Amino acid sequence: MNQQDHNNEEQEVQHLQHEAEHAKPHKKVSVMGYLTILFAAAFLLLLLSYFMQQRANEQAISGLQATSSNAFDSINNLIAEKDELAQQVEDLEGQVAGLQEELDAAQSQLSDAQADAETAQTAQADAQKALEAMDWFWRIQRQFSRGYYTDAANMMAEFEASGLPQYLPQEALTGREGDPSPAQQYQDIKDVLG
Repeated sequence: MNQQDHNNEEQEVQHLQHEAEHAKPHKKVSVMGYLTILFAAAFLLLLLSYFMQQRANEQAISGLQATSSNAFDSINNLIAEKDELAQQVEDLEGQVAGLQEELDAAQSQLSDAQADAETAQTAQADAQKALEAMDWFWRIQRQFSRGYYTDAANMMAEFEASGLPQYLPQEALTGREGDPSPAQQYQDIKDVLG
């Protein structure tokens, strides 16, 4: 039995070996298949992740390009606006210079007009005083020609005190050559009443 047990054992070992050889490759294929599927799935996930990253990068790049384009347009608009404002400032400075010249001319005209007005006012005041002086002179001359020498002398003293004799005209009022002026006539009466 020993032999038979040994044979049986050998057969059993062969049978187990045969089963193990046949079973092992089947299990190997199964594990290899799982590993292949896992590697394929991991590769697909990596590929999918890569494409998603590429798409996200493209979107980010296009967004940045749009932003930079907008920024560039804004800068160009600001430069154009700055140039336009500089031109407006230049135009306004020209207008200010023109208005300043007009103001200077107007002030010069005003100064001339004020000087003319002062001259006219002085001339009017002198004419008023000359009129008053002529009124005094005619009243003195009337008193003198009527023979009221005392009244004429009293009036002459008041006239002298008023300071108006200097305003008597130095030219003859008749416009004829040789006629005495009111100032000369007054001096003649003054000399006579002396």
